[in-house]
Amino acid sequence: MAQLFFKYGAMNSGKTIEILKVAHNYEEQNKPVLIFTSAIDDRDQVGYVASRIGLRREAKAVHEETDLYEVVKSEKDKPYCVLLDEAQFLSKKHVLQLARIVDDLDIPVMAFGLKNDFTNELFEGSKYLLLYADKIEEIKTICWYCHKKALMNMRIVDGKPVYKGEQIQIGGNESYIPVCRKHYFHPEI
Repeated sequence: MAQLFFKYGAMNSGKTIEILKVAHNYEEQNKPVLIFTSAIDDRDQVGYVASRIGLRREAKAVHEETDLYEVVKSEKDKPYCVLLDEAQFLSKKHVLQLARIVDDLDIPVMAFGLKNDFTNELFEGSKYLLLYADKIEEIKTICWYCHKKALMNMRIVDGKPVYKGEQIQIGGNESYIPVCRKHYFHPEI
């Protein structure tokens, strides 16, 4: 029986490399997968998932008007699994479409993304995945400053923390670092 998975983690926790690994494992057994990523994330190129270690792969870009259910349903070869990167950028309607893929098409969906933004508020996609996912799993990484588990994403500008601004600002290591709660509130310690 198919399920909707939400696998979340702070920046640098290996979410994208996990997607690429899962895709490889399915395809090695001649089981096609369908990979989606947010059209908002243009760090590498729109329509690609790319990990920090240099692996990348083409994916279907999700725009506001994209109907994920219809895209999957219309695939010539039914995928064995749907994988989605940058799930935090999904809308509520996208998350409900993922649930329909699982429930109506009996295809497992694994959505990967951030849970919270740099101000520690939930992203819309993450909020609804936390509500509708059958299974929720944290992908762990360590704090930039110490050995504790990173819980938060700190936005930095010129090496200094920023706690106000637009929720969505696309960036990598130059803009965000994973931190524990202590170092989120006191990075100078």
